Amino acid sequence: MAAGGCRSVAGPWPGSRARPSPLSFLLVLLLAAPGTRAAGYQTCPLVKPDMLNVHLLAHTHDDVGWLKTVDQYFYGIRNDIQHAGVQYILDSVISALMAEPSRRFIYVEMAFFSRWWHQQTNATQEIVRDLVRQGRLEFANGGWVMNDEAATHYGAIVDQMTLGLRFLEDTFGSDGRPRVAWHIDPFGHSREQASLFAQMGFDGFFFGRLDYQDKEVRKEAQEMEQLWRASTSLKPPTADLFTGVLPNMYNPPNHLCWDMLCVDEPLVEDPQSPEYNAKNLVGYFLQLANEQGQYYRTQHTVMTMGSDFQYENANLWFKNLDKLIRLVNEQQVKGSRVHVLYSTPACYLWELNKANLTWSVKKDDFFPYADGPHMFWTGYFTSRPALKRYERLSYNFLQVCNQLEALAGPAANVGPYGEGSSAPLQEAMAVLQHHDAVSGTAKQHVTDDYARQLAAGWGPCEVLLSNALSRLSGSKGVFSFCRSLNVSICPLTQKTSHFQVIIYNPLGRKVDHMVRLPISEGVFIVNDPNGKTVPSAVVVLPSLYEEEDHSELLFSARVPALGFSIYSVARVSSRNPQARTKAFIPQKSQAQVLVIENEYIRATFNPDTGLLMKIENIDKKLLLPVDQGFFWYNASIGDLESNQASGAYIFRPNEDRPLPVSRWARTRLVKTALVQEIHQNFSAWCSQVIRLYPGQRYLELEWTVGPIPKHDGWGKEVISRFDTPLKTKGRFYTDSNGREILERRRNYRPTWKLNQTEPVAGNYYPVNSRIYIMDGNIQLTVLTDRSQGGSSLRDGSLELMVHRRLLEDDARGVGEPLLEMGSGQLVRGRHLVLLDRVHDAAAGHRLLAEKVVLAPQIVLSSGHVTAYHPEAIPQTQYSGLHRELPPNVHLLTLARWGPEMVLLRLEHQFAQGEDSCRNLSSPVTLDLQNLFSAFTIIHLQETTLAANQPLASASRLKWTPDTGPIAHPTPPILDPASVTLQPMEIRTFVAQVQWKEDS
Repeated sequence: MAAGGCRSVAGPWPGSRARPSPLSFLLVLLLAAPGTRAAGYQTCPLVKPDMLNVHLLAHTHDDVGWLKTVDQYFYGIRNDIQHAGVQYILDSVISALMAEPSRRFIYVEMAFFSRWWHQQTNATQEIVRDLVRQGRLEFANGGWVMNDEAATHYGAIVDQMTLGLRFLEDTFGSDGRPRVAWHIDPFGHSREQASLFAQMGFDGFFFGRLDYQDKEVRKEAQEMEQLWRASTSLKPPTADLFTGVLPNMYNPPNHLCWDMLCVDEPLVEDPQSPEYNAKNLVGYFLQLANEQGQYYRTQHTVMTMGSDFQYENANLWFKNLDKLIRLVNEQQVKGSRVHVLYSTPACYLWELNKANLTWSVKKDDFFPYADGPHMFWTGYFTSRPALKRYERLSYNFLQVCNQLEALAGPAANVGPYGEGSSAPLQEAMAVLQHHDAVSGTAKQHVTDDYARQLAAGWGPCEVLLSNALSRLSGSKGVFSFCRSLNVSICPLTQKTSHFQVIIYNPLGRKVDHMVRLPISEGVFIVNDPNGKTVPSAVVVLPSLYEEEDHSELLFSARVPALGFSIYSVARVSSRNPQARTKAFIPQKSQAQVLVIENEYIRATFNPDTGLLMKIENIDKKLLLPVDQGFFWYNASIGDLESNQASGAYIFRPNEDRPLPVSRWARTRLVKTALVQEIHQNFSAWCSQVIRLYPGQRYLELEWTVGPIPKHDGWGKEVISRFDTPLKTKGRFYTDSNGREILERRRNYRPTWKLNQTEPVAGNYYPVNSRIYIMDGNIQLTVLTDRSQGGSSLRDGSLELMVHRRLLEDDARGVGEPLLEMGSGQLVRGRHLVLLDRVHDAAAGHRLLAEKVVLAPQIVLSSGHVTAYHPEAIPQTQYSGLHRELPPNVHLLTLARWGPEMVLLRLEHQFAQGEDSCRNLSSPVTLDLQNLFSAFTIIHLQETTLAANQPLASASRLKWTPDTGPIAHPTPPILDPASVTLQPMEIRTFVAQVQWKEDS
């Protein structure tokens, strides 16, 4: 993405992976020996220790979708939008590298490289393998994409990195393994991202975008490079990551861009030519190098020679760089102390490590990012909320798909319903993590294409689920997947009088889940897996936009850990007025207090306004006045202070105080034995349902916003705000990519004195899964179902931006206003509100957040059911585990890894000291032997987080922090019967398994 600078995915690769040659297989074994990690650096060029060494990094930054779709970028289509063709870049770079042995180049995005690779001849592939082996083509980062860091969930980050790094490991062996993480374009940097990179085995991390105020402070203090301690729970150096800020974002220095997309003059060294400029350019370069060197602590500095989609004619770049290197180095005989060389991020990092310095330590993150006064990149935390939800929903579905593929074995891929595969959805989800995808910062037609890729990925997974469920249940039916349950549409349940509901639970513990299905009117009987009738209710819900109300069937289902329960539903009569449960309360009812409650929670509403005014935790005897309502900020289109407008990236309201959508709501009350709901209608484009189910310890707020009106000529940024009397002292708390929690302070940055130019936007932070405020005793937590921007702009207040529609572009390259045409206009989502004592709160929000991200998957079946095979015994309930996981352990990954292999990740989901009441922050030990009922583990190997190297042989470069020396313990010998997880630890295993014949 080029702001501020120059600036379907490949086929299912598991079946078409190139195998490493015998030589590279030998290298794998050599590099896997303990203590030989530096072998990856042995191909680095020689430097001159007594000089300033300028490392030139030839690179291209290839967005996996932004102004053009992924395919348009790869093939070079729609060059009227942007001239870019990735296939030609890679063709050209390989030719240029072959022409001159000193040249080097780095490549990053495996979504593009893997597609190009599979289109090459064997001869070209061998040439590329040689270049990789020589260290002249270096892979940096190596994920499928360069992921966003604000709107991404940690599980999806791990998945996309695993996909890309596995392609590299399978194709090039350890020669192709990236040593350096490289996030040159994401718009702010999360602490969790650094922690994940460290756990993946990266030696260092370089990024481009840094807040303009922060950068000036760092340059003066020579802190452009330091050690990032990215976890408060994991013992150093587990989550420590050496981190460097690149000097010029990721662009070449001014006047030194020699791409076909640039207009800078080529280097002319013929003194007879009237265009001769070599002397001036060399002098300019030497001055530049010396100035830049002042901001860094070693005898090494770096220049990024490339930018967005550059090197389509690589000869232009390399021919001029060859001349520059030669001419600059010739100045050494005249006393110059500058040495310039082709290098790579890994070779630059290697020199920094060899300098053997002590480095300062950073413990917070790099949010929010501003590239100038009034220019805070905090709008994209919320931009395109429909796509953000679709991505999170697809993550949920992919985990279900992966788990059932692992539990059912080969029968999941080929079965009675056809060929099923998780690969297309894996790749689509990986593409969605790109920093212009889930961020909501691509053009509209590209956004539509991202959604198309997800939808295309769901299909093969639905086939896989059908095969797997029939194999595990022992019976075949006609399976149906209702993708529109969020808008109460499901033809099967609305038109059929008898059907089965299969509820699959992807968590490692049993869950009670309230099933809601749209139906036609009638009386229904619901039977559990044992044939016993369970309580159910039909509620008639008020319509928002349709002429008629609609009915939903509710029943509570109990589902075992990592398994399913099958419930049967039958309509016994077509009409029964008693089953219609509905009530209407006029908006100005005289002093009739509105209340919904269950055994744990009571919510009280103002009888005059219909708005929430009080929440009680009955169990803990807590009462908190809470006013909740919807407001909107009038989006700036620029003013006398700054011409900066609000846009897809930038949030800039016209005024600090938002306007209410409405000061009162028209309300309806719905009460049955299974649910109590208040339906609030604020306007033609904003409504909400606040509900409680029995046994639920949180209040659910289901909001519906849109289409946001634009006829008045005002862009609008809509928030849901909670106001309480809590004395919060300017502090609030947000999660980092869904994992660890960071404290935020209003108008404050932990590492520099902030000059605040935007009191609203400058206090917004990414909220991936939760935000909370507390006063030392009481904590109010709000969980989200997608990434949103959030803040606490005054004590006791908490707000989340739910939707935005803008009429101006924000001049960051996308070139169109965020109008959200099509299905993105109308958005529905949920906020889950927890009121608890501070010391009990983590247990509540941790376990609830897990349930939100990995919700049960509902599959419907109708018609005649037959046996899977003649001897099969039908099962109406199934668990893939012999015993449940403890509450502090999360099954992060269970997926097929090969013909007889499974990938397993187990995670301690509590931070150190977070929970004292139930001991959930203590280490926990598991026995993995005989844990799974579907297969037997024959052999278990522990790996790094991205599963691309054995943990026993993985070693990282060692750095010395200024906080004192760190111990570097060797990993203990793996005992599958006793696997211990420390707080916030993720452990990754590749298991050889044998599937049981009859699970």
